[in-house]
Amino acid sequence: MQAIDLREVQERVRDMVMHAATHLPQDVVRALEQARADETEDTAREILDQLLQNQELAQREGLPLCQDTGLGVFFVELGEDCRLKGNGLGETLNQAMIDGYEQAYLRKSQCHPLTRQNTGTNAPALIHYDLVPGDELKVSFMAKGGGSENMSRCTMLTPAQGWEGIKEFVVRRMAEAGPNPCPPTIVGIGIGGSFDLAPALAKKALFRPLDESHPDPEIAALEKELLGEINALGIGPMGLGGRTTALGVRINMSMCHIASLPLAVNVQCHSSRHQEVVFSCRPTD
Repeated sequence: MQAIDLREVQERVRDMVMHAATHLPQDVVRALEQARADETEDTAREILDQLLQNQELAQREGLPLCQDTGLGVFFVELGEDCRLKGNGLGETLNQAMIDGYEQAYLRKSQCHPLTRQNTGTNAPALIHYDLVPGDELKVSFMAKGGGSENMSRCTMLTPAQGWEGIKEFVVRRMAEAGPNPCPPTIVGIGIGGSFDLAPALAKKALFRPLDESHPDPEIAALEKELLGEINALGIGPMGLGGRTTALGVRINMSMCHIASLPLAVNVQCHSSRHQEVVFSCRPTD
């Protein structure tokens, strides 16, 4: 029988969680290097130098990129022809996240919203599922820190506000966020769908590499326009001024109701810790 063994999934996802905490993706490193080359403010250049040195040290020493090691967020694409062998995909991913945070000595940040009692394990993981064609399982992981997440917002615009209303809301949100999300940021934007779908679209957009343009040229142009508007704010690295307030803007769009224009902004700090792994069906006993 062809299947995906969830024991292998647990082991590899655990390792991915640990790797993500200490290794900044290369597209983010290249974006920081380019920002350093383009920056004209002395203070901003020094901060960007420090961020680049920090990621080198974290990778070399196996130390977390940031003391806020974030909540464990998964986006799962499950092929409709997949067969899974084991105790359940949700349970597997949750345990992999728990094991990764425990074995790498990462800070646990998940707590009860009212009592603030820490769960002690960083569980439960936050898991988004999509069914897709095929027989593969793709697991994408993000360690999402609280400082940038607190600066995220969702709103329901009127259809008449259109692109100008979207742009005004996004730029104002980033101006109000100021130094709080530890810029330079990456800005994920979800347009359309519904009140609950737009934030998921925005968060998923943060996984797209910074050196990959949107496949739709019109949306790619909108991303570029927004990035220019945000960087013109002059907030700069860590809010101390400069040309680099954001490294990138990433948009996901979905159809929506004729009476609505849902919009979500999910802010990511410069420490954009994410990884992915793909599993294929294999013969099993």
